[in-house]
Amino acid sequence: MFEDIVMGIAHEALFTMLLVSAPILGVALLVGLLISIFQATTQLQEMTLVFVPKIVAVFIVMILFGPWMLNIITSFTYNLYASIPSLLSM
Repeated sequence: MFEDIVMGIAHEALFTMLLVSAPILGVALLVGLLISIFQATTQLQEMTLVFVPKIVAVFIVMILFGPWMLNIITSFTYNLYASIPSLLSM
């Protein structure tokens, strides 16, 4: 019975983590793919060309999606803390 509770909490935590990290990882993947295609077509192999646009894109996504990500994490934490009394009474 306690294993089900722990697995449920772990499932919610993993889902929250994937939901929060998806926009950042998606944009970093898309920007990296576009830069790789650009480098392959122009044969320009500059190392800073890979990192700087990714950092800028991830920073912009964090600014745009930051309040949403904070809201998701805050609601998960609030629900977890609110469920403590019901978990202790079992």
